[in-house]
Amino acid sequence: TFTNTGTIAARSGTVSFATHVIGALGIDWATVTTTQPLPAPIAGLTSRTQTYTVCVEAWRVPLGMHVETLGVTATWS
Repeated sequence: TFTNTGTIAARSGTVSFATHVIGALGIDWATVTTTQPLPAPIAGLTSRTQTYTVCVEAWRVPLGMHVETLGVTATWS
């Protein structure tokens, strides 16, 4: 859920996802960053919910490893 705490509408922006490739022993082997458009516009003092699918190429995740999206950042204007 994205919440615009300001009084002016957020007209555009991006959402960045930091997806980590985690090894069988819990070691973070790589971070893959992807971006998607923000679900704009978001009027001032309102919230908007959006679901995203984050994909990582199969060759980046060898057998025994898994992925976790650990960081999400939104920027808007």
